[in-house]
Amino acid sequence: MDNNENNVLSKKILVVEDDPFLSNLLKIRLEKERLNVILAKDGDEAIKKIQETDPDLILLDLILPKKSGFEVLQNISLDPNFKNKPVVIISNLGQTIDVQKAKELGAVEYFIKAKISIDDLILKIKEFISK
Repeated sequence: MDNNENNVLSKKILVVEDDPFLSNLLKIRLEKERLNVILAKDGDEAIKKIQETDPDLILLDLILPKKSGFEVLQNISLDPNFKNKPVVIISNLGQTIDVQKAKELGAVEYFIKAKISIDDLILKIKEFISK
């Protein structure tokens, strides 16, 4: 195993998604890529898991129970320990204003669920964590 593979293996991805089917699918696919996956199903749990696990990348849905993805982004942006964490949005919200708001709050990328395949999403995540 080369150094790059070791590097990927130690990478932690927090998947914040309230749809159990999609979150499990993402977990299985990301683990297949030798990534360490942590799941959160709502905004409160996401904030708690970010603080507990210090993930390398956060894959965040915007429409969530308890706290929205926007509120989670805002919490991250206000926390000096996590404000530089890469956050990738995966959402059904596709309005320009939503994309703009997410990017203003620090999201590095924004994908609309209906417009990206799981394979492409996994490739993008791998690109971000290899930077």
